[in-house]
Amino acid sequence: MNLLYANDRPGHYPASYYAATAVEPPPVEMLQGELRADVCIIGAGYTGLSAALHLAERGRKVVVLEAHRAGWGASGRNGGQVGSGQRRDQDWIEGRFSREDAGRLWQIAEEAKSLVRDLAAEMPGVDWRAGVAHACRQPSEVREAAEYAEKLNRDYGYEAIRPLDRLEMAELLGTPAYAGGDLDMGAGHIHPLNFALGLAKRAQAAGAVIYQQSPVERVVEGPMAEVITRSGRVRAEQVIFACNGYLGGLEPEVAARVMPINNFIIATEPLGDLSPLRREIAVADSRFVVNYWRRTAEGRLLFGGGESYGYKFPDLIRTVTRPMLEVYPQLRDVKIDYAWGGTLAITATRCPLFRNLRPGIWSASGYSGHGVAMATMAGRILSEALIGESERFDLMARFPVPKFPGGQMTRQPILALAMTWYALRDRLGL
Repeated sequence: MNLLYANDRPGHYPASYYAATAVEPPPVEMLQGELRADVCIIGAGYTGLSAALHLAERGRKVVVLEAHRAGWGASGRNGGQVGSGQRRDQDWIEGRFSREDAGRLWQIAEEAKSLVRDLAAEMPGVDWRAGVAHACRQPSEVREAAEYAEKLNRDYGYEAIRPLDRLEMAELLGTPAYAGGDLDMGAGHIHPLNFALGLAKRAQAAGAVIYQQSPVERVVEGPMAEVITRSGRVRAEQVIFACNGYLGGLEPEVAARVMPINNFIIATEPLGDLSPLRREIAVADSRFVVNYWRRTAEGRLLFGGGESYGYKFPDLIRTVTRPMLEVYPQLRDVKIDYAWGGTLAITATRCPLFRNLRPGIWSASGYSGHGVAMATMAGRILSEALIGESERFDLMARFPVPKFPGGQMTRQPILALAMTWYALRDRLGL
């Protein structure tokens, strides 16, 4: 068994199915000495790389500083799903925004999918595949899914999603574990690390400069901010924090509202005729701690689930194999070739946090599991805001994102207690 566990050594990509099938990454260059830039971006994940690409295309001089490697964090380790809509559904959004603004937020999310799909089409190894199924455990959830699909069609003209009953879902997924749900052919999935690497190369080709293995130690604000690493500094008029789950204490105003959590994925051996998924779609279920999976081009099953807090990972095989076997007990004897984890970021409301923190200081993060499309779109929206076109940034900044209770010292145990309760509800089928 070619079992590879996650590996967080600085300078190396964590061992994963994605790393094993990645295209060649951009060469490593560390920041040395002092530079000037129009914009300094901290973090080379989807947000930072997309912002770098779009700003460079607009003629800005951009420097990106990354503590590890481009795409090293959640951008290179996630489930690869590109979902429709915002992280919260349109019913929730309509209860807090005007109908006009709810429509604009839907269109931003639709543009986010199109942006990923269009970029992916020009990048080697990203391999866009259409289709995401939403699997519901309870009949009441199936009814709600059908009503929501009808609402999206009626109110937003979205026709790519169709309801599935119990038999249709069982045939699609190869398991009787779910009561039904829907299939969204306007959504899709990709190879997430290759997408991050493709963004890095596109940004460089547009003129952005990316320094890797150059962790930022502090930012000194002023008319020209100084972004300081161990071996150099960048003086810039504008600074973007694009660190998501790896922000640490670098910007307390963001850290108070954005919580790092870990999620985990396994990849089986190629399954051939044993594959329960006959189509190359992705799936996410209705558990609070979501199970999600998809079939790769060579017939592996990538299955994700489970969460933890802090930066230490549990036994990944046990953590993720247990929910996989609840869905697919017939896979009990298959080999697990890869197991890895990654740190993403959530907010208390599961809404992304867009902030112009202070003059010249910007941030976007906290995508709460919906980041492939929205983090990429955040880069485009940030690029607009930094040149004075802030309408869409201002709208995204209106999402309610309160501070976590208890501050940075106690927020993790409070959240862990709450998540334990929801995980118990999942297991009891409530």
